[in-house]
Amino acid sequence: MSCNAELPHVLVIPEDDANRQVANGFQLRLDPERGRRLQVLPPVGGWRKVLRTFQRDHMADMRRYPERMVVLLVDFDGDSNRLGNFQENIPLDLADRVFVLGAFGEPEDLKRARLGTYEEIGRAMAEECRADAYGIWDCEQLRHNKAELGRLRERARAILFLAFEGARTGVGVRAWYDRSCEREFWV
Repeated sequence: MSCNAELPHVLVIPEDDANRQVANGFQLRLDPERGRRLQVLPPVGGWRKVLRTFQRDHMADMRRYPERMVVLLVDFDGDSNRLGNFQENIPLDLADRVFVLGAFGEPEDLKRARLGTYEEIGRAMAEECRADAYGIWDCEQLRHNKAELGRLRERARAILFLAFEGARTGVGVRAWYDRSCEREFWV
């Protein structure tokens, strides 16, 4: 399903099918009214191809649609310079709307850490985004994402979750009702 390019939205360019499944799991936990604000594109097959695809197919459209954000979902393959490799290739005028996230090794490492299926991992990530929590994100394979994740949450949470729409205007809104502890959470 494609996004309305005139409204604030997020495109995800996944490196491989495992990353696509994580992104799909995330999308499944969005508020139904916001499901079309996130589009997961087909996997492109390698982190270098993610960067080339972004440069070739998405940079011009990002300039045309200033409400568009892009998540480059890649395997870091144990390379602590991977984020820098991307950042030096993202134009400054787009840098605040492009986010590079992924497992420090590869998504298979997340499954080996018994965090669930790729889809379950994505769902947990979405719930933590909604709750501004860092449980799953604090695991060894994901904690390197903290700065990028903070930037992304600041920009995208109100777009993807109805509960945070009022945060953009300063109007408090009810965030969600948690049946497990029978509490309402407010923003």
